[in-house]
Amino acid sequence: MSWRVANACAERKFGSATRKQIIMFLADKASDDGSGIWCSKGTIQRHTELGETTVKRTIRDFLKEGILVETGARGCKNGFTVVYRIDLAQIEALELTAEPDIETGATVDPVQTGPGMGATVAGVPGPPRPPNHPKTIHKPPTRERVAVEDEEAEKILDTYPPDRLRGKAECLGRIRDILDAGTVAEDLLQAVKAYARESAGFTRSKVCFSDNWFKSRRWRAYVEDIAKSREETKAKEAEMLAGLANWVTDRHPLCRHITPGQVDALLAAELVTQAQILAAGLRS
Repeated sequence: MSWRVANACAERKFGSATRKQIIMFLADKASDDGSGIWCSKGTIQRHTELGETTVKRTIRDFLKEGILVETGARGCKNGFTVVYRIDLAQIEALELTAEPDIETGATVDPVQTGPGMGATVAGVPGPPRPPNHPKTIHKPPTRERVAVEDEEAEKILDTYPPDRLRGKAECLGRIRDILDAGTVAEDLLQAVKAYARESAGFTRSKVCFSDNWFKSRRWRAYVEDIAKSREETKAKEAEMLAGLANWVTDRHPLCRHITPGQVDALLAAELVTQAQILAAGLRS
């Protein structure tokens, strides 16, 4: 489960309770970058208790709208299951569920919108806002978490070409914002390294200073390429495992070339059973 993706979806409007219920279920299966969602429409239907037609129609709509992206397929007992990715850029473009702060002028009979601020019996005024107010911080970040985020941000910024560093404090703040929005730290680190390699021979007039690079979101294309490459690798691995599963099921002579690690992967993916492994002359 990715709390980053789940929070991003929870804070957006999807047009109906049904659509929200399905996207939240998918977000629960996603990695921090929105990828790796591997569950069939039947699984979605059973867990959400929605109709089969409703689930299929909603998934089709999400694909058309770009909210979901098909990234491959993985073998299963019924054939294969499509692997999806939630496009976080599309999610961020949706309308927020939180009501905007509306500033109004004084009225003849002004209405107090917040809790009472008058003195109580103990002489202590009431709180400035109720506990469930959007601006109320329920779980402030711990020192340990802040330290980890600062360390990750420093590590990422240290990878940026030193001759183009500018505005360190601003850069670190933007990196933390990027990570808080759901981007995986390792992906952003690899994005910076990729840009550094790509621009190694650039003249000073063609390079981008670090503050502008993070501010203009030039890192996004590199992160998307990294995610795409990872998804393609997962799809190839899934295709390979599906082929190996067919060998095991058919007790093909080539089963003798299957390694113990591949046997463990087949069992973990539930593509074959322990009995089928033994019947094919293999051991886990």
